[in-house]
Amino acid sequence: MSKRDRGFIDIPRQEPGYRRRERRLQDWRPVERMLTSEELRDQAARCMDCGTPFCHGCGCPLHNIVPELNVLAYQSRWREAWDLLESTHPMPEITARICPALCEGACVAGLHGEPVTIRQIERMIVEHAFESGLVKPKPPAVRHNTRIAVVGSGPAGLAAADRLNRAGYSITVFESAAKPGGILRYGIPDFKLEKWILDRRIQRMVDEGIQFETGVDVGVDLSSHYLLRRYQAMILAGGAQEPRNLDVPGRELDGIHFAMPFLTQQNRRSEGEAIPDDETITARDRIVTVIGGGDTGSDCLGTALRQGARKVYQLEILPRPPAQRSPSTPWPEWPLRLRESSSHLEGGQRLWSVMTRRLEGRDGRVVRLHGCEVEWIAGEDGRKKPRPIEGSDFAMDTDLVLLALGFTGPGRHPCAETLDLARDPQGMIQRDAHQMTSQRGVFITGDMAAGASLVVRALADGARTAYSVKDYLTGKEAT
Repeated sequence: MSKRDRGFIDIPRQEPGYRRRERRLQDWRPVERMLTSEELRDQAARCMDCGTPFCHGCGCPLHNIVPELNVLAYQSRWREAWDLLESTHPMPEITARICPALCEGACVAGLHGEPVTIRQIERMIVEHAFESGLVKPKPPAVRHNTRIAVVGSGPAGLAAADRLNRAGYSITVFESAAKPGGILRYGIPDFKLEKWILDRRIQRMVDEGIQFETGVDVGVDLSSHYLLRRYQAMILAGGAQEPRNLDVPGRELDGIHFAMPFLTQQNRRSEGEAIPDDETITARDRIVTVIGGGDTGSDCLGTALRQGARKVYQLEILPRPPAQRSPSTPWPEWPLRLRESSSHLEGGQRLWSVMTRRLEGRDGRVVRLHGCEVEWIAGEDGRKKPRPIEGSDFAMDTDLVLLALGFTGPGRHPCAETLDLARDPQGMIQRDAHQMTSQRGVFITGDMAAGASLVVRALADGARTAYSVKDYLTGKEAT
């Protein structure tokens, strides 16, 4: 009898855990450990080999063929596992480290127990493939004369470029920053994703024939109309650039910043870039208040602790989620429940159901936050809205406030403006069922089109957009 015969019945879920808190707060190295090969084979044995694998259909936006991957990993058939994973996934080494694992939320074993550690198994397949030399450049056998421009090198842009390059098109990726990667390089902290992993992927794309032009702001440094004349199609993948603001008295005070510049500066420092003193945002010796309870807020918390903050608070207007799956998100939906990131386990204090009323300053700089507790009640339209609880007002000292409230859309993207692309009433750039904008031959993908979301969803959207571009170029668009 093999371990797979009773797998999830006999073998409990095993988490890799993190490096010791005292150690990891002293550096920017990855915090997550990795299970041994034998431990991960045991975890792969927990897969139920379901007749209807919800992890594949409902969970993973990329539709990774999870049950078969688990079997191949358990049998140490690494080449087959890597080939199967790469057939659906443009860059699995990224999501194997940072994805919240939507597939695990839909795992059948998690219906009445603990789901399979799918993300960790994916990481084992990826790293074994790289270490054993299975990952090699695969330039297309035939290169078309058709040229495609991809504007933006975040996950969606990279995924679209990869899929179109495999199909033999000539791809040039334009990036306004000094290096490619978008949010993968400049938004996600090194303690979650070291940049050599991204560099390894970018180098493979270069070796396969993709050209990268960095430091080029299309629509400013280079005419959008010029690109349209030289390229047969253009994909806009500029991300969600417009952060949601906090409209309260005192917002204009010094010491209040959006989260992304704070995170970007630290990533630039980690890569050896110098930040001018008059632009520096640092948490050292500060009392930091992060407003926003999502992943970006968590990243700010972990970054602030590593920079030497005196105290860190993370404020969330939503109620504290339940410890276990909420009945409002029945399986196989992504479960609403309390999640603690590695940053939350490192320190700081989380406050739930609180709202910021105003920010107080002294000599032009923020020194105190005034807020209150809220309760969520149904409005006339049936949607729940926060209502201040009478007598719950509070004040807290702070001298650095980071706004991690999400994003409202792409903002005034220079390329979109010069091409006069149509927008909807919410300011989002419109696209049709084929991901094409109001300008024929110009497509849009990722967070720039759908709003801020997960990296894995951006990758999936980039791949879908690549297929739409192929249909357009081969005349299949209308079929």
